[in-house]
Amino acid sequence: MTDLPFLDQVVLVTGAGGGLGRSHALLLASLGARVLVNDPGLAVDGSGGAARPAEETVELIRAQGGEALADFHGVETEAGADAMVETARRELGGLHAVVNNAGILRDVTFRKQSVADWAQVLAVHLDGSRHVTKAAWETFCSQGYGRVVFTTSASALYGNFGQSNYAAAKLGLVGLMNALKEEGAKFGIKLNAIAPMARSRMTEGILPPEILERLDPREVSPVVAYFASRACAVSGQCWAVGAGRVARAAIVESQGWKAPAGGWSIDEIAANLERITDLESALPLANLMEASAKLFS
Repeated sequence: MTDLPFLDQVVLVTGAGGGLGRSHALLLASLGARVLVNDPGLAVDGSGGAARPAEETVELIRAQGGEALADFHGVETEAGADAMVETARRELGGLHAVVNNAGILRDVTFRKQSVADWAQVLAVHLDGSRHVTKAAWETFCSQGYGRVVFTTSASALYGNFGQSNYAAAKLGLVGLMNALKEEGAKFGIKLNAIAPMARSRMTEGILPPEILERLDPREVSPVVAYFASRACAVSGQCWAVGAGRVARAAIVESQGWKAPAGGWSIDEIAANLERITDLESALPLANLMEASAKLFS
């Protein structure tokens, strides 16, 4: 790779007014990217709005000699997503990668969760990532190249108390990525998802201070930069990232147990549960066709 792997490339980073998004934007700009810094400046719960967070990120990028432009549209509507992509194309000269980082939290136990708490979190995380990716998709297909980074979460992959709306949205992104990797492959589009663990507004109320001190967002951004770059050689995978560590996280399937010729019963399933759930030789599957082939092998 060259010292400036993103030279002549434009990258859109949503939620880039602070935390992880700002860290991603600063690194990408330092690597030569022209960055569209998107952030409507919402509070953690999705309320309010302010231009200053995105403007501050742009100022930091320009101070280090980079090129950036602020955008204040929300990701939760198609119109907002279309507008930010059009701004990138018109004002910055194109679009080569999208980093879907925007997010909000409305943590509440499922028993007390309102429809609004559910819907707004999905609107920003799941619908928002869909809208921005869709807005960029035709450009990527037409030019035969594109990179998309989704932001999933350990809460989605493994579960976390009080975050059913957030976990559902974040795991939905994994499903979206899995489908789009199949559609995007022939157009040179690669998509990956990170499950970051980093200090931010969204983790300050969840993790203890002694842990947060060790979770510098700058230790996540190099992984994002790799997946947003031409050097990226993988697609359709999830990555746990944080505290200087990166690891692949995968949905796997055990070898399982085949029912006897006469069919199975509840008692037989119970008796063979240990074998059914044994993950020692479990493997990830590339797509639905591979899963079907395994089923009938």
